[in-house]
Amino acid sequence: MLPGGGWPRHALTELLLPHPGVGEWRLLAPTLAAVQRSERPVMLFDPPAQLSVPALARLGLDPAALVIVHTRARTLPGTDSLWALEQSLRSGQVGAVLAWLPPQLRAERLRRLQLAAQAHDGPAFVVREWAAAQRPTAAPLRLALRPDADGLGLQVLKRRGPPLAGPLRLVLPAVLGAVAVRRLRNVALPRPATIGA
Repeated sequence: MLPGGGWPRHALTELLLPHPGVGEWRLLAPTLAAVQRSERPVMLFDPPAQLSVPALARLGLDPAALVIVHTRARTLPGTDSLWALEQSLRSGQVGAVLAWLPPQLRAERLRRLQLAAQAHDGPAFVVREWAAAQRPTAAPLRLALRPDADGLGLQVLKRRGPPLAGPLRLVLPAVLGAVAVRRLRNVALPRPATIGA
């Protein structure tokens, strides 16, 4: 699916979600855990909710070793909330980055983050709103994720190499009960439009 057989390094990977919690943690946890095992830090920027320590541990992550940065909690008007993310990518000291970006991020800000990611020798994931699919991106890999009853629907919107024929369905470890699974199967979500690279 991905050129090179895995998540790109020296580049941003953009994940578009209809809402947080569609399965992105289960998708990324093996990679983030591998980075932790190599004794390099994993940094999280502006997670949208309080993290569940038991859930992270079940996914193979060491919650105590995560570096969590809240840039928007005390940001004053006119300050740059993405500065810390950009500096982390450029530092050469971070193993992996997972950042939830503010909505309606301007294209030039994403280009700056992509330029910073070129100095980063590890996976760099940015999470954005579903509607960002309608706007161009500087990230070389853009994936749209949607919840599935026992997995994750994944559409590759942009990648290096030839386009994929259609969306993928990934089976992930179940975390929902039977009632929640039935409800989820009845939810229809809009599909993001595919845009040119």
